[in-house]
Amino acid sequence: MKLFSRLTAVAVAAGAVFATAGAALAALGQSVPWQMDLQDPATPVMADIATFHTFLLWVIGAISVFVLGLLVIVIIRFNARANPTPSRTTHNTPIEIIWTIVPVMILAVVAVPSFRLLFLELDVPKPDLTVKATGKQWFWSYSYPDNGNFEFDSLMVQDKELKAGQPRLLTVDNEMVVPVNKVVHVLVAGADVIHSFTVPSFGIRIDAIPGRINETWFKATVEGMFYGQCSELCGKDHSFMPIAVRVVKQSDFTAWVDEAKKKFAGPDGVPPNSFAAAGALPPR
Repeated sequence: MKLFSRLTAVAVAAGAVFATAGAALAALGQSVPWQMDLQDPATPVMADIATFHTFLLWVIGAISVFVLGLLVIVIIRFNARANPTPSRTTHNTPIEIIWTIVPVMILAVVAVPSFRLLFLELDVPKPDLTVKATGKQWFWSYSYPDNGNFEFDSLMVQDKELKAGQPRLLTVDNEMVVPVNKVVHVLVAGADVIHSFTVPSFGIRIDAIPGRINETWFKATVEGMFYGQCSELCGKDHSFMPIAVRVVKQSDFTAWVDEAKKKFAGPDGVPPNSFAAAGALPPR
């Protein structure tokens, strides 16, 4: 009875933990305490990633249950007590054919949606907007080449300067702003070392490499704030270069661009943070 009571208490405690965690299975734009799943998708690509992730969990779960069942059968039927005289069988042609063909079929079933998803991620549709993100030690700089000659740095806000509701280690002074329901073509580069531009709710992660331009894209379908971080071990302040993307309606984006042209453009229309303003050419 005492053992049963303890097992019951453990089960109740585990149920309480999972119930608490269940209230925060996922979140939109940023992670939350006790989160157990991917962030809620804000783009079609991330929606497909989440669907593929769930599909793989079912496949992995089915394989795990099958293997566990085989292990239980072996433990029960073929232990020394139940089977004192072991079989000397070394080959079984039908079983060997099955355990060769079935894994190949499973891989084929997984490969089809996997390749489709890779193609969706890499095939950039006709963009409505281009943004260049440059990783630096240790912050991000953004420019909008088809919306005006300006560039700005985006630095993490320190804890003592945070306002109510602003997440720690994710809030920045100047967010990357994009319009909702528009295809955003993101050009990514590194100014010094390798960084990585990652926004989980958008389903994007691309390395920022010095001397090379990589590209990715997203189409945010909901307005709001979305956070990411550099996902490459780029140096001592790697954990302090967050990414903040504010998705707004088109009219608000147009107004923001007009304001940004005045706020961030340098003398003679040259962005103050650009290589030209620094008297240097961009890395080749």
